[in-house]
Amino acid sequence: MIGNRITHRTADGVRIPGTWRHAFIRNGGHYFLTDLFIYADGLINCWGLVTVEEFEEKLRTGWVATSFPEGGKASAHGLAAWKFGEPESWITPELLVAEVRDTIDQLNGRPDSTGRCLAAVDVFLAERTEENRAEARAAFLAIPETQRRYALGDMDSKDRPLRILVAGPGSRTYLSFDGTVSQEDYDSALGYFEERAKWRAEKATSVSADGPATSHAPAVHLAQTFPREPTDHPGKTGLRHDYPAPITVADTDYPSVAHAYWALSVNDPETREAIATAQTAAAARTLAAQAPRREGWEHARTAVMTALLRAKYHQHPELAEVLLATDDATVVYDDMNSAFWGDNAGRGRNWSGRLLELVRSELSARNAGIAGV
Repeated sequence: MIGNRITHRTADGVRIPGTWRHAFIRNGGHYFLTDLFIYADGLINCWGLVTVEEFEEKLRTGWVATSFPEGGKASAHGLAAWKFGEPESWITPELLVAEVRDTIDQLNGRPDSTGRCLAAVDVFLAERTEENRAEARAAFLAIPETQRRYALGDMDSKDRPLRILVAGPGSRTYLSFDGTVSQEDYDSALGYFEERAKWRAEKATSVSADGPATSHAPAVHLAQTFPREPTDHPGKTGLRHDYPAPITVADTDYPSVAHAYWALSVNDPETREAIATAQTAAAARTLAAQAPRREGWEHARTAVMTALLRAKYHQHPELAEVLLATDDATVVYDDMNSAFWGDNAGRGRNWSGRLLELVRSELSARNAGIAGV
């Protein structure tokens, strides 16, 4: 289960999502508690990127360890060292590989072993033949044993209704303490799944009161550009802060949002004027870099940029239409000079993109006649 353990790596500028779990690496007879990183492209980092098949070999040779000798030496990232005393492990190499394969499926949004099992159970419930039950039972037993209790997502019942259903009356589950499944147990399990089907149907037809959680439009990438002159049809280039779309702020004219931003960032009035009249946005930035920032600028800069973007799209309705045409897309903004303002292949914070989305939302609210916006 991934939970909140979300990470990524970047390969050739592409962000590859991943997660991690704890594991022991055995190196030179010493056991190291470390993090095992698993990525959506099927690579696993266990002190080096390997494929799933290579990972299985690492387990076979004991490089990735799932059992530990009495008295074996271990350490954790230089934080502590100890020797194993009466070691007990809850996972085997086979279970660990199965869990890793499930994790890769989850990262890719594919049905994992649990998803495949529940699909097979649906088939059985729709047509209750022994052949379909056998398929559901096989799919259930294919779930790593460590994960079966979570299959229904019900921590009150855990997997009891599921293991009874796939076993059937007169048979036994995979747990010896269950005993032989009685007809009463089986009928109870059927009743559980009937109630579960009703709940799932209600959930499927429910509509979020606040709309979708994610955008439906493809992401918009605003690549780094160095525009010098305005054009009749700038397209998305016109959404760049350095695009020459003059704005007036507090009775002062600026050739672009970038000019205004850099001018307002400095204290000295003469420098501010020089920045405001610089030939290009790049020249404005260079002048600003050579002057002291206003006190507290780093805390005020997002508010300043928001105000400047509002001015730009209020004073240039044609560019406001370009921004609105991006619909609800995520705006990915590149800025080679700033990891704060730019996304920069996933290595930056993309505040420019975020604020463009905010202003776009404000424009939509205004067009919709929503009061107070």
